[in-house]
Amino acid sequence: MTSCDLQLFGLSETRGFLPHSDPLLCLPDTFSAWERVGHNLPKYLAGLSLRKAVDALPTFKTDALKTEAEVHRAMVILSFIGHAYVFGEKPVVDRIPAVLARPWHEVATKLGRPPVLSYASYALDNWQRIDPNGPIAMGNVALAQNFLAGIDEEWFVIVHVDIEARAAQALKAIAAGRRAVESSDEGALVAALTEMASSLDGMYGALCRMVEHCDPFVYFHRVRPYIHGWKNNPSLPNGLVYEGVKEYGEAGQFFRGETGAQSGIIPCLDGFLGVGHADDPLKAYLMEMRLYMPQQHRKFLEATEGGPSTRGFVAARTANTALEKVYNECVEWVEKFRTKHLEYAVSYIASQAQRDLSNPSQIGTGGTPFVKYLTKHRDETGQHRVP
Repeated sequence: MTSCDLQLFGLSETRGFLPHSDPLLCLPDTFSAWERVGHNLPKYLAGLSLRKAVDALPTFKTDALKTEAEVHRAMVILSFIGHAYVFGEKPVVDRIPAVLARPWHEVATKLGRPPVLSYASYALDNWQRIDPNGPIAMGNVALAQNFLAGIDEEWFVIVHVDIEARAAQALKAIAAGRRAVESSDEGALVAALTEMASSLDGMYGALCRMVEHCDPFVYFHRVRPYIHGWKNNPSLPNGLVYEGVKEYGEAGQFFRGETGAQSGIIPCLDGFLGVGHADDPLKAYLMEMRLYMPQQHRKFLEATEGGPSTRGFVAARTANTALEKVYNECVEWVEKFRTKHLEYAVSYIASQAQRDLSNPSQIGTGGTPFVKYLTKHRDETGQHRVP
């Protein structure tokens, strides 16, 4: 085995970063009141009554969570309710009650992540198959939990789930590619990179389908407002107070919002292919995003960045034109993926009319000047082709 083999990190060769089993759709009866609020979240938000409903909820007993699947489901429910509480009614509030804050913090601590809605709870642990025997793919996947509901919100997340499923092939190729480099097996590396290119082709195709059912205007005004965080958020200059959480006291906390930068896919591809980013605030942001990833994903990402250099191995074997060609093809696919993401960022966010501070059009949900970041990452990727 190599240090990048998926089994070492509890990852699936067929599902990648998605859970081995489909996510749990409902917690035990002990949590029925919380599940009821989650299930009716769109109705509470439409009726502007979510905060009142949360304030009246019974204690969420985190010690009653018995399985890993239950912990992940709890994080989904608490994160959606938490963000709905902050952003679902006007004005935006800068503190959440102890009945919500305490269990959210406790569950997040179990998972090694901050108590905020992150990509793992928004996408990786938040889906179900319509046909349980069918594929994990658009057309057979629906959300387990949402904010307002509607096809635009569903489709936005479903596309990400589809991409994650397709990325499993690329993650498996990383392990095979690492073995090939370590054993100086050029043929095996060509085969691994060919698999990676095929996976990236599928991922890009899935990303291109975003426009089919997710309208830019609806996304910006109906989907995006709920996934912001409390760091660099102009509507929460003092962060968010988690009442009753002794570790925080009464100090406002500053956590990033949900963003695709919290997925391990592209960073892992960067790490394996040797695509580097300049040591500046943008790179510091990418490193910060790892704190919001599941712990095992984080460790796998670190492993892909260790060991011998794939790019160096390829560059030293320029006589092998097949190896150089397929390596550059993978780099170009990553660049192409980033280009499409940048196009969406402009049309879905930067080009939309900002109505209030809580949903800024020039700052990403992760609290960054996203157009500048995404452009830089795309350009740096293209610079890593082997001449």
